[in-house]
Amino acid sequence: MEAAILFEDKEIIVAKKPAGMLSQGNRSSAADMVSYLKNYLYNQGGIKGEPYIGLIHRLDRPVGGIMVFAKTPKSAGILSRQIQNNQMIKKYQAVLTGELTEKSARLTNYLVKDTRTNLSKVVPKDTRGSKKAVLDYQVLQFERTAGRIYTLALIKLITGRHHQIRVQMVNAGAGVYGDTKYNPLFAEQKGWFDMGLFAYSLELNHPLTDQRLKFHCQPEGEVFAHFNTSGIGLDR
Repeated sequence: MEAAILFEDKEIIVAKKPAGMLSQGNRSSAADMVSYLKNYLYNQGGIKGEPYIGLIHRLDRPVGGIMVFAKTPKSAGILSRQIQNNQMIKKYQAVLTGELTEKSARLTNYLVKDTRTNLSKVVPKDTRGSKKAVLDYQVLQFERTAGRIYTLALIKLITGRHHQIRVQMVNAGAGVYGDTKYNPLFAEQKGWFDMGLFAYSLELNHPLTDQRLKFHCQPEGEVFAHFNTSGIGLDR
């Protein structure tokens, strides 16, 4: 799977990040979305020097889906404020290992990130350094395979914390499929797993015109093929 441009104008680029690609480059030589888009703009011609790509939000490396990037510093600031003011709506489809006690609910937890291990965990509210994490979920389908229950759910982020969905869902009793960091069913297994988490919907206000823009795409990955995801969530 490769990155794909979903929308572009003079202010923003909306693109689909494939699972396995970094959102932003690190010390490794692994491919990342910021570099990919800079090369894309450079190859279009007409740009002197290095193209500007503003990273507004991130997706974890194993997670695919829709992201928005700014093409100017001004637009980057406006889009970042939209995130701070909860004007940007990010929705995910998730395949979970387990069954949730309620078909729909709001999960509120407090998370602390361990910078040494790059892992987050649920902690009591008054824990030093903890941050409030909130999401809404809705269960759509169940699948029973080899004695296990798999759940397809829609997830809407209210806050944006480090590994938030992965941590909150496993804490609720249904970890994300293929998550070797948090899901105990995969923690002892080695190798690459097709993670059951995909950012399928993104809504934002255009930084120049303030027009409301909505983008959707179907989740990619073999694990989603076990469910009928066609058209799911496009009106939710």
